[in-house]
Amino acid sequence: MIGLVVTMLLAMLDNLIVGTAMPTIVGDLGGAEHLSWVVTAYTLATAASTPIWGKLGDLYGRKGTFLTSIVIFLVGSALAGLSQSMTQLIAFRALQGLGAGGLMVGVMSIMGALVPPRDRGKYQGMFAAVMALATIGGPLVGGFITDHLSWHWTFYINLPLGIVALAVVVVTLKLPKVRSTAKIDYFGALLLTTGITSLVLITTWGGQQYAWGSKQILGLAALAAASLIAFCYVEQRVDEPMLPLNLFKNLNFTLVSIIGFIVGFAMFGAVTFLPLYQQTVQGASATNSGLLLMPMMFGMLVVSLAVGQAVTKTGKYRIYPIIGTAVMAGGSLLLSTLGTDTARFTSSCYMVVLGAGMGFLMQITMLVAQNSAELKDMGVASSTATLFRTIGGSFGVALFGAIFNSRVTSTMAALPKQPGGDAHGAKLTQMGPAELRKLPAPVQDLYHHAVSNGIHTVFLWGAAVSVIAVVAALFMKEIPLRGGAGQAKPEKHLEAV
Repeated sequence: MIGLVVTMLLAMLDNLIVGTAMPTIVGDLGGAEHLSWVVTAYTLATAASTPIWGKLGDLYGRKGTFLTSIVIFLVGSALAGLSQSMTQLIAFRALQGLGAGGLMVGVMSIMGALVPPRDRGKYQGMFAAVMALATIGGPLVGGFITDHLSWHWTFYINLPLGIVALAVVVVTLKLPKVRSTAKIDYFGALLLTTGITSLVLITTWGGQQYAWGSKQILGLAALAAASLIAFCYVEQRVDEPMLPLNLFKNLNFTLVSIIGFIVGFAMFGAVTFLPLYQQTVQGASATNSGLLLMPMMFGMLVVSLAVGQAVTKTGKYRIYPIIGTAVMAGGSLLLSTLGTDTARFTSSCYMVVLGAGMGFLMQITMLVAQNSAELKDMGVASSTATLFRTIGGSFGVALFGAIFNSRVTSTMAALPKQPGGDAHGAKLTQMGPAELRKLPAPVQDLYHHAVSNGIHTVFLWGAAVSVIAVVAALFMKEIPLRGGAGQAKPEKHLEAV
């Protein structure tokens, strides 16, 4: 458990630290139009590799694949810290994402194999403590590093923690050895990766680099449809499918996958764009914007811990996704009202609401997914649940990025040229917060208005998408959790796996 906790800390810290530093990175490397790609490359690579890591763990042993994913993540972190251009940063973030795909799914599948769902709440206190350290300390550390050292260290900070994680996992994690002669479904993985990549490119490029009706976007749509249809065909005919489609015959598994997708959609969008609003419009430093994210993270932590304990005590869980999705939709709607004159206290209260909604869902989505699958499919169920949340994050950042950039660009189209300078139009999106504050007041005011308009539109769409999760939660059924009275003990559970 100690090894899993340290690795979860490593996985959770990365995006929280980097998200706070993104405005400064854009100001240093330029290319604000590629801002969403720094996150999208990471989450896309994570999504593509997650099912592969899950299946490799099931077939050849979880410990070896787990350690390999940590090493790849650390190599990607080191290279990302050395980046000298936005292109390099995006490429190395993708490598980082390949390793990250095995971190969370490794933690969750090992946890699922060792502890039955009914008893899992006993261990959530430990994971909640990690969430507290990561969610509260991550943005703060990221802001401090950005203000007082260099944004490069937001990636280097992973190295010492990763080395500790490797050492602890090697020494403490003891799992039964697994041997299998089955072949990995590489063709299925290729088709799934192609489909996911095409869809994310559509959301990123559509209406920005290419018109929605252009041959590039239509071609990507055709490629995505063909790849996913072929993937479904292949998965029904291979001996060891990368993603067994029979999992989706279980209604709860299907519904919780949809909810997980939307949780990732909302969370990554908030973590990516709220610091930009806080630093640009509210005038916060990188460190302060990290502190200003704490209300959302604190709300998520407290609720998640309370829900975990309640589920362990009662064995009931259906009510929590219903409440959580409704609160998440309400939080997104409140954040859509942010403007140029919104007080920090007000925006903090709105973030608490969004964080509380996600707190109801963070642990429950994985719990229900694992409880809905057979014991032999524990790794695949864990990777699938993680995959949907990751894809949701990728889609959320890509779609929110396209919406945000479009809204900001259209608002700034009326920006008057300033005498003796050319800092107008698209050039503003390439400046860091410090540079923007040196511009004439009229230019700053219009850009603040443009950013507020972008934030308004982003969270308004987030609220609309969250309604889908509310509907999905209402159809969920209360299926008893394994591990209750009269059910298999954890030792038998492990032997079955």
